[in-house]
Amino acid sequence: MSIPRVRLPVTISSNQLPILLRFFARGLHYRHIVSVFLLSPARSDGRRAKMLLNPRATFSLAVRLREPDGAEIGEVFSFLSKLYFRGKLTYAREFASADTGVPPILVITADRGLVPPETRLQRDDLEQFCQVDISSGDERYLAPLRRDANAVAAKLPADAGVVLLGSIATGKYVDALLDVFGERLLFPSDFVGRGDMSRGGLLLRSAREGRELAYIPAAGAIRRGKRPPKLDPASDRQ
Repeated sequence: MSIPRVRLPVTISSNQLPILLRFFARGLHYRHIVSVFLLSPARSDGRRAKMLLNPRATFSLAVRLREPDGAEIGEVFSFLSKLYFRGKLTYAREFASADTGVPPILVITADRGLVPPETRLQRDDLEQFCQVDISSGDERYLAPLRRDANAVAAKLPADAGVVLLGSIATGKYVDALLDVFGERLLFPSDFVGRGDMSRGGLLLRSAREGRELAYIPAAGAIRRGKRPPKLDPASDRQ
């Protein structure tokens, strides 16, 4: 790992020190200060959701979702969003570190705040998610999200980063999370300008290569931009 070179002034003022520390943290790729990955949810009202909720469906996940033990939300959302959410979860599991008292991966839900990907759902739970439009500012979505985000923030060290793996172009996730985490809320800089499918492919490839992406603070960032070149063909859908 290479550390960026910087020529330090002869004396460092108290105002310069925090800036220099952040510079070195970014040069270290945020690898040692990222504590939590927040994953945006998969859509619960699409074609694959209808397949999963079909009471006559006979494939394994649909059957287990109707049983008392249900299925893990990570598996359910990976089915609903075969590339994008699967990419987010695969990437987070590759680079997460469990060195704080907070689960290193948390999934944003429509009405239950933040939950670990191992949280189990039943069919009724998924149907309930379909009733809440998270893009409309519904308090059924925002109130639990704020509650759990504040609980996470209270347990994290002051220099811990929280990485959002989700849509950054709109405020449906960023606005509420920024109110809680401020400059600690980060996102992959390579997300700017990419659509869901491109982000999913990027995350899967990065996880497969063991190459963690660079993160930037969401506060004050330009979150909309020119579409980057397409990813080279690869086996991201495996």
